[in-house]
Amino acid sequence: MTRFFTAFIFLLNLTVYSQEKYHSYTFDVKPEEITSNTFSKDSVANAFVIYEKGNSYVDPEDFKLKSEVICKLKILNREAFNQATIEIPLYHNDKNSESVNKIEAKTYNLENGKMVVSKLSRKDIHEEDYNEHYKLVKFALPNIKEGSVITYSYELSLPFMFNYQPWDFQSDIPKLYSEYNTSIPANWHYHIKLIGGKKLSVNESKKIDNCLTTYNGGAADCLIAKYVMKDIPAFTEEEYMTTKSNYLARIEYELKTFQDFNGMKNNYAKTWETVDTELKKEKSIGRQLTKSLDVHEFLPDSIINETQQLKKAKGIYAFVQNNYTWNGKYSIYNDDLSVKDLIEEKTGNVSSINILLHNLMKASNIDVKPVILSTRNNGFITEIFPVISEFNYLMIQTNINGKSYFLDATGKYLAFGQIPYRCLNNKGRLLDFENGSSWINIEPMSKSFSMIDTHLIINENNQITGTIKKRATGYFGLPLKEHYFSNESNYIETLESTLPQVELTNYKALTKAKNSTFFQESYDVNYHTDKINGVIYLNPFLDKFTKENPFKLQERSYPIDFGFKQNYIYQFKINLGENYSLLEKPEDINIALPNGEGLLKFSSVYADNSIQLLLKFSLNSPIYPSEYYPYLKEIFKKLVDIQQNSIFVLKPNS
Repeated sequence: MTRFFTAFIFLLNLTVYSQEKYHSYTFDVKPEEITSNTFSKDSVANAFVIYEKGNSYVDPEDFKLKSEVICKLKILNREAFNQATIEIPLYHNDKNSESVNKIEAKTYNLENGKMVVSKLSRKDIHEEDYNEHYKLVKFALPNIKEGSVITYSYELSLPFMFNYQPWDFQSDIPKLYSEYNTSIPANWHYHIKLIGGKKLSVNESKKIDNCLTTYNGGAADCLIAKYVMKDIPAFTEEEYMTTKSNYLARIEYELKTFQDFNGMKNNYAKTWETVDTELKKEKSIGRQLTKSLDVHEFLPDSIINETQQLKKAKGIYAFVQNNYTWNGKYSIYNDDLSVKDLIEEKTGNVSSINILLHNLMKASNIDVKPVILSTRNNGFITEIFPVISEFNYLMIQTNINGKSYFLDATGKYLAFGQIPYRCLNNKGRLLDFENGSSWINIEPMSKSFSMIDTHLIINENNQITGTIKKRATGYFGLPLKEHYFSNESNYIETLESTLPQVELTNYKALTKAKNSTFFQESYDVNYHTDKINGVIYLNPFLDKFTKENPFKLQERSYPIDFGFKQNYIYQFKINLGENYSLLEKPEDINIALPNGEGLLKFSSVYADNSIQLLLKFSLNSPIYPSEYYPYLKEIFKKLVDIQQNSIFVLKPNS
């Protein structure tokens, strides 16, 4: 029977694989690609790219960059019908615009054993404005069915050579084959970046003489390159990651130099020395940072007359926090409002608010410098050469009594020295217009803790009552402060809804300042638990740190970025009184991540007719490489299981 079952499974797998015939070497569609209805490389995929190819070159007629794109894609089920709607973004400014032409698209189906081809009609190609700089050309392929294979092709005409056309090897669906061919004249010299950490199957290049000529006899050689990736998995977003553009496998170009056919050379690749000089002269950064302010026109005497620098700095910080409002806009330039305008309007972008903070600190003789960075949603910064367009945020750093503090006055609930979570993105550039800028690590100043302390008692009426005290510091306390101080009644209602087995009374918020480093609260509870034949089944985790495992993928190829180190402590004590004693308790657990990078410890003791429980969970690194993913997935699974399924069985003494 065992041999029969093994043979059956082998034949079943052979049948499945024999059904899969996808030709990832050609744009042509074969009948077997339509009849194939599975994808063994990714069993949960709803669609995948069989073959795609791009070809970019400079047109010798008009010297515009042309980029040809072809794609063959398989639709496995109805969930992927949206893949048959294609959107092509086109950039434009006041002088030039990108365009697309030669659009062709076809849908291939089998009907009565014959291949039927449905072609895209020109009337089904639409254009719409997306924002002030982009429009979308959209079309939906006709006659889409489960099992359809679609093909489409188009040609882009791009007048902007500053950024050579990039290529995405990876997307939200798997790809069997992706190829990109480029022809770059020697006039243009680019930094070429392969992003995403995946390896190329083919990486070839060669030089072609005189590939581009002009009417007056000028000529340029071309670098011809071919890049190929195969069997590219779909990129699936999950919790605890920065923007996916940091990890998608793709190739990008940044122009270093351009030399025209008359020999004139323009250098676009700058050094940090030249960038520092430009930023110093820039009217919306450097010139704003050097504005002199009379602190008597802004600050109360209590702050001006403060002799201790740290107290004065905290006073200035709180003053800007409370009197100026961030409008939600990101930029290192305060284009929309100067510091003078901000003073009048009381609202501005992140740069204008923090430049005001900088200038007030400086006018108060406090050592302060600006820091520019890129937020988590904006992507990582290129470190090997300056790309100023990658920066979208400005905050400041101050040094007081030998200690450094990052300050950002855009958040009303941020504590002094607390970096907004959106800014926890590895590094920033510290601007020093006298001595030169330098890279600086953007790291939290202190650890973040979430602590819950629960004390219960079974009284003479066999009711379980007690008190819960909670303290959340750092990034755990920040959203709680914001919720509570903005709407106290809604906060308490939300808290009650998360504790369905608890009757909550006598709520107290013990934190009074909204920019405190912590949020502390307490409340009394009446706990309703399961009781069968007088036996109490008690889950001690009235409140839980997390209710589900955030990690659900089979594997993850990009880092797990929590942003900050995390520490959780849950303490529980219950006095069983005279009527109950312990019959059964859950087993103790002690799990560690490799190299001491994290710990989960759960233990309980029974003494003097009381139960005491301690849960500790710590993540000792803000960022973990993808190799840690299975360990993190398992330790979070165990954390959820402990909180949901740890039961103390209490028996009546009579």
